[in-house]
Amino acid sequence: MFALMQSAHVESLHLTVDPVTGLKAIIAIHSSRLGPALGGCRYLAYSDDESAVTDAVRLAQDMSYKAALAGLAVGGAKAVIMRAPHVESRAALFEAFGRCVEQLDGRYITAIDSGTSMADMDCIAQYTRHVTSTTAAGDPSSSHAAMGVFAGIRSTASSRLGSDNLEGLRVAIQGLGKVGFALAQQLHAAGAELLVSDTDPGKVRLAMEQLGAHPVAPEALLSTPCDILAPCGLGGVLNWHSVAQLRCSAVAGCANNQLTNLQVADQLERRGILYAPDYVINSGGLIYMALTHQGAQPEAINLQLLRISERLTGIYAHAQAEKRSPARVSDELAKKLLYGE
Repeated sequence: MFALMQSAHVESLHLTVDPVTGLKAIIAIHSSRLGPALGGCRYLAYSDDESAVTDAVRLAQDMSYKAALAGLAVGGAKAVIMRAPHVESRAALFEAFGRCVEQLDGRYITAIDSGTSMADMDCIAQYTRHVTSTTAAGDPSSSHAAMGVFAGIRSTASSRLGSDNLEGLRVAIQGLGKVGFALAQQLHAAGAELLVSDTDPGKVRLAMEQLGAHPVAPEALLSTPCDILAPCGLGGVLNWHSVAQLRCSAVAGCANNQLTNLQVADQLERRGILYAPDYVINSGGLIYMALTHQGAQPEAINLQLLRISERLTGIYAHAQAEKRSPARVSDELAKKLLYGE
């Protein structure tokens, strides 16, 4: 565990259990150098404790990089609550987690993430003020996050295909969750042709009916010809095997931890596939959470979301000049901001 923390430069790892509610929670604080560590709380089933810790640590590191490159005065963290087959009271579980967050005295600010809701954040807020994404604050995981990804796809199209006009562009969206579907709506409005897959047939049917999307079986999407592949599900979709199947010009989506490792980013580069670093293009949710928590006005938040496009364009230009993967360039830029490396 300590080796994992050291390799990811994690500041601290907090493990909490509450026998009364069944809470088993992990909070990984990656960095507080730029400000209090902010990151969502996941509520998912994990095969074992090690998998949950690894997920929290990797995602916390991404949040730090995301915040640093977005110019936010926050650090990065991630919380994981291990989902049991049966819980007596979900509200009591998240209230117990709220007490855990409060014990950290502002070092960690929690928020909505995979498997959690605004109602869960409301329960947490009964015991700590170090929480956002409540009913009062609003949910950043759909329209605001999708707005940032949409802006990033336009800059990706411009850098790789020579134009940010998305009309007629074939975009394959893997995963139609809150952000994925909101992104599909924005792409449809811009005239893009949508290829979609999801494990939930109802979501695919809705995209077909409302957006004229073409359904593709989940196992076939990665090898389907398209201009841009947009991974919008869970992480780890890009590995040696899957990248070899890709028939796209660029990968730009909202999923976290898309790459299994940096060597896969090099493989994409060798194949001439432009990769949008996930923690740069999907930073819209964090931008919204951080600035809302700090009391920023909607105009200032929207302006920051649009700057995602500028950041990606700069990273692409840097990567092209050095003939390296944008993933390696963005990692180095983030590390310089966080550690002075």
